[in-house]
Amino acid sequence: MIVLLFSRYFLYRQKMSDSQEIVVASSPDFVTELLPSAQRTALLYHLSYLCLAKFPKLERVLRERAVETQLLFGSSEALLLKCAATSKNLVSTLLPALKIAVEKDKSILAIKSLEKARAWITEIVDKVGQMVDRYEKHNHSVAACTSDVILEKTETERKKAQSTTEIEAQEKAVKDLEDQLKNNNQKIAQIEAKISEKNQDLYNHVKESSSKSNVVGIFSSLVPFVGPLVKSIYNAKTEPEAAAKTQLLSSELTQLSIEKSSLMGKEWSIHVRMTDMQLKLATMKIENGSIPDPVHLNDVQKCLSRIQNILIQLQKFWESVSVMLEALKDETFANEHFIEESEMKEIFLESINSAQGHWKAFGESCLHAKSIFSLQTKDAYKFLETSPSALTTEQWKIEYETVIEELNKINPDPFNPEAPAAITQ
Repeated sequence: MIVLLFSRYFLYRQKMSDSQEIVVASSPDFVTELLPSAQRTALLYHLSYLCLAKFPKLERVLRERAVETQLLFGSSEALLLKCAATSKNLVSTLLPALKIAVEKDKSILAIKSLEKARAWITEIVDKVGQMVDRYEKHNHSVAACTSDVILEKTETERKKAQSTTEIEAQEKAVKDLEDQLKNNNQKIAQIEAKISEKNQDLYNHVKESSSKSNVVGIFSSLVPFVGPLVKSIYNAKTEPEAAAKTQLLSSELTQLSIEKSSLMGKEWSIHVRMTDMQLKLATMKIENGSIPDPVHLNDVQKCLSRIQNILIQLQKFWESVSVMLEALKDETFANEHFIEESEMKEIFLESINSAQGHWKAFGESCLHAKSIFSLQTKDAYKFLETSPSALTTEQWKIEYETVIEELNKINPDPFNPEAPAAITQ
């Protein structure tokens, strides 16, 4: 687009030097490239907006940039309407009045008409210059949004990586506790087996000792529990060897019971810690699932870069309008000094006739461009009314595919109807 505009401008300069004819503004081609650019901008914003589901901060920033673009297009429409209106007033009112004043040798009236025309043209030249500046500033704003997307992508990837690392660490901690619990339970089982074995040894020993003592023998037949029998052996003052063995077996049982009690306490402690860690692990997995996948931010970044390029093209469009306005201004006032020389009157009138035709063509082109911007300020940004996060997976997919389909329909070369605008993702 930019190359085309400048090539036309250089063609215009060549024509000006050869025949003093303006050819740039006599054709609406200088606005033809606007339609695909304006359409693409809205669709790329829409695509970016969809890809920012679950990124509320970026969604808000992009909505602001899209609204700014829409407002800028609205201002462009209004300025083009003013350009068209000024052109119409020059063609239908001011330049005809200037011609009459010159034809009737009313130089003072002619000079006043010239100054009025100069003021009108200078005003729109200034406003077009301001529009160029606005597009440049807006492009910087979109570039900042692109930077925000890149930062958010980096931060999101970092969070996901950190969250994954923390989950892995937490899973390992839970696994370690499970292993500890398993080992502890194995130790408890081993001790219970030893306790059972020692109880049997003690029972056999007591039974054997009781057979050698009438007192213990009678007592053992009445009391089926080992504990009281052990005590009766001590009280009956049985043989020292029997008493010593009883003491040893009892002590070993006591020690095993203490160890079992300690392991049971450890088991409970592990259960409590493991329950706490399992709950934390579940929470971390839920939170990790809520961190959006940054893969769509790649698409947003690409779309915003394309929008920046389109805004640069639109800025160049306004710069080309400014160039044409300056050229028309030069053409309009090229021979104004001939007003004072009656014999040069015809040359001046021819100059005004030529400028009149070019201003008419310029006004028509501005109306054409105005209609393009008008289309983009109405329904093209309605998608901003709904948050992409509110869409179901199926709705999101349908809307995304629809936008891609619309992008593919846009012809990037308005002078070659056969050229498709393939967009691949």
